[in-house]
Amino acid sequence: MSGMTQAPSAKTSPPAEAPGCDAPLVHLDSVRQVQPEILETDKAQRMAEFFSVLSDPHRLKLLSALAQRELCVCDLAAAVKMGESAVSHQLRVLRSQRLVTYRRQGRNVYYRLADGHITALYREVAEHLDE
Repeated sequence: MSGMTQAPSAKTSPPAEAPGCDAPLVHLDSVRQVQPEILETDKAQRMAEFFSVLSDPHRLKLLSALAQRELCVCDLAAAVKMGESAVSHQLRVLRSQRLVTYRRQGRNVYYRLADGHITALYREVAEHLDE
């Protein structure tokens, strides 16, 4: 088998370092223009926590189901193929960031996305990934 060449590896190489400035020249007008819009540290921390909640695939599956319609915990668990206790735990996490809300009807609890912002955020990211 000597003399044979190997096919290129299927692995992708790590992304190259992001290009930077060739000359260290700060454009003060540009800096001054964006500085007032930069997040305050407290808000940046809250946003990081919000996005951290969205970083779990199980929670995203729950959101994808709830983006379609309001569901009770039993139906939600069956739809995403998870146990009810696991679903309840993930829903508590989603409620902590006000991503979902619920209502009681008799012995059942029905969940839905908290508002149109959450629905729009979910749909925008899903569309972006399909591009």
